[in-house]
Order: sequence, then structure tokens, then C-alpha cells
Amino acid sequence: MRIAVVGTGYVGLVTGTCFAETGNNVVCVDIDSEKIKMMRAGRVPIYEPDLESLFKRNVDNGRLTFTDSLAVGVKDAEVVFLALPTPPGADGSADLSYVLGVADKLGPLLKNYTVIVDKSTVPVGTSEQVRLHISKNTKIDFDVASNPEFLREGFAVSDFMKPDRVVIGTKSSKAQKVLSMLYAPFVRQGNPILYMEERSAEMTKYAANSFLATKISFMNEIANLCEKLGADVDAVRLGIGSDERIGKRFLFPGIGYGGSCFPKDVLALHHTANEYGYDFRILEAVMNVNDNQKQRLVNKVINYYNGNVEGKTFALWGLAFKPDTDDIREAPAIEIIKALTQAGAKIVAYDPEAMLVVKKNYSTIKNLRYAKDEYSALKGADALLIATEWSLFRGPDFAKIKKLLKAPVIFDGRNLYSLETMKDEGFYYESIGRKVVE
Repeated sequence: MRIAVVGTGYVGLVTGTCFAETGNNVVCVDIDSEKIKMMRAGRVPIYEPDLESLFKRNVDNGRLTFTDSLAVGVKDAEVVFLALPTPPGADGSADLSYVLGVADKLGPLLKNYTVIVDKSTVPVGTSEQVRLHISKNTKIDFDVASNPEFLREGFAVSDFMKPDRVVIGTKSSKAQKVLSMLYAPFVRQGNPILYMEERSAEMTKYAANSFLATKISFMNEIANLCEKLGADVDAVRLGIGSDERIGKRFLFPGIGYGGSCFPKDVLALHHTANEYGYDFRILEAVMNVNDNQKQRLVNKVINYYNGNVEGKTFALWGLAFKPDTDDIREAPAIEIIKALTQAGAKIVAYDPEAMLVVKKNYSTIKNLRYAKDEYSALKGADALLIATEWSLFRGPDFAKIKKLLKAPVIFDGRNLYSLETMKDEGFYYESIGRKVVE
């Protein structure tokens, strides 16, 4: 099948590459000509495990190509996926200017029946707007469908190739037939393709992410209460996660969620509720808890130093919002850096993948340096702070850490180490929702 994917961010590039992997001819379109040159040269512009090998194979085989021309990209395409950014506006609403801007240009370019697919996360009712913007510029038959993505950064390729489910919103039997053929190779093991009308599909994406964000914020509240009660949140997590009605995932306490999806999608759904006069109180609480949780580690550090961290140097392990990605959007680590440097502290950071992104986006932050590896960050630091649970950090040389730090002090925002180990190794250790080791 001939496919065009407009937008080559995480969603667009993974979508295009995975469709090419199943034998389709895919053209990826992006307005960034330098990015197009990079991809044509066989270089992947984002870090995502397992993506590079699939990308190179399909580029080499000619099934995956790139252009900065929308007209070239959609020529002869049977399906056009819109994988464009929908950033939050000042009021929290999703900015549809990229999606609708492309929709305006698509009409004159259509020559044959085409299925236009919203892959971006968009507010309920967007499919209707896209249809209107295209139809005013063409008489060619087309359909607009909603096909939200459920890709986890760090697992995006696996999630696409072996999806739990595929959600397709369309009232058109013709579009349904086309998309059923396209997705058939991905659901051979029997996982469902769920068909519904467009508004329900759009709502499904927001509901899923908002529910997962709610689980995270709930567990963070439980963790904060555990600290006051002398309970261990890790034991509580195991106790409730064994209940099949609750499940084990998204119950790990920490310093808040981040990334490109949860913060934006929760905010957008909350804005939609307000637009329609509905007071979505749970989402309000979820956002407030998450904002406060990002300061949790900062407060622990400042309290430990009796309210004054001026002149202190802290090693920071982790910058990405989660492991196995270089994405720093809404990352708790950035909030930690801002708060502590503004309070007069110095930060020496290390992250296996995200340091270049931070350097590019936060070059004006004073007193922020970067280390060549995790141990170099520790030399002469007053304490170690952990913000991202990279596997690299899970089994370190504690004797080496202790030798390099000025004092054996660790503030762990991801609960990587057992309290027993920290006690045996002689560290002062504060984590989330557990007792302090002194």
C-alpha cells in the first residue's frame, strides 16, 4: 500500500518505519529540510530503542523515503497519516494549527479516493474540522478517520508492531476496509482492532492517558502519606498491584510524570471539560499533585541542608523524563535543576542520551555542567540526586560513589535502591514514600 506520513516526530517516524517494515511504500513528509537530509542519509533524528535498525533496513530497501514537499509526499497515496504536533496553548487547549494547516493544503492535492487519518492526539471533534478544511478545496472523494497512537517512548517500536489494540474511529465502511488491510499484519495474534465513531476514538486517547496519569498521581499521594505514617510504599505497591482489578503497572512512586503525552493530554482534556461546562475535579487534582511532586526531591534536599544550599554542588543522575529516551519535555529533572540553581547550588548532570538535548534547550542556566559518565559527575559533589531510573544507575559501585562524594548522601527520586543496602553501605538515603536511612 502507498502511504504518506506527515510529520516525523516520535509518532510519525515510528509509524512510517513500522508500516514500511510490513512491505508498504511509505513517504515521510516534514517541513524541516535539514531533518529530511539527515534521514535521507540514513540517520535517525531521535533516540528510540530498536528504531534505527528498522529505519536503515527500510531506507536501504527503498520502502521508506523522505521529502519536504507535501505535494510529492501525498502523490498517489492511498492513506495519509497526520502525525503533527498539537502543543498546549496558554489556556491548556491543544493547538490544532499544524493539523488544520496541512488539511487546508491537502484538498487540491487529492487526485483519487484517499483515507486521511488523524494520528496526532487531538480534541474530540477534530476529525470533523479536518474533513471541513479538506472538503472546501476538493471535489475528490475522501474519508477522515481517527487512529490514536498508544506508543510508550522507549517501547514505541514494540508497541506499534505488537499493539494491545488498534483503535479506529470512522463511520465509513470504505475507510474501515482500507485500514483493516493496513493493520492486519500487526494483529495476527488476535489482539483486536476496535472500530467506533470518530469522536469516541478521539476521546479514547485522552481517557487512556488521563487515567494512567491519575494512577501515577494517586500512588505519589500514597507515597507522601507513607512517609508521614512510617509505612513503606514499595510494600504497599506490591500489596495492591497483586490485585488484578488494579494491576501492577503505573504504580511506581516518584517525582512526577513528564514527557510529551501525559502533561499535555491531561491539560487538554481538562480544558475540553471546561469548554463544555463540566468540572472535571479529578483531573484538577492530578495536575496539582504532579506539579507538587516535581518539587518533592528539591524540598528534601533543602530541608537536609537547613534551608540553605548556596554554594553546594549536587551530582544529578538522569535528565530524560523516563529511561530509554532522550525526551526532556516536562521532565522532573529540569524542575530540579531550575529550583536548585536558583537557590545558589551547582549541578553536575549525567544522562546516557539526553544531555545534548538539555544543552541545546537550556544553555542559559548558570551553574549547570555535564559529566562524561555517571561517576565523573560525583567527584567533589555534596550529594547525589537521582531523577531518572536508567538501568545503568540500578547497580552502581557504592564504594566508588562513597569515595567520590564529599559525604555519603543520596536523594533518590526513583527508589532504585533497597533501604537495607543503603544502610549496609553507610549512606544517608532519602527516597520517595519510604523511611529515611541515616
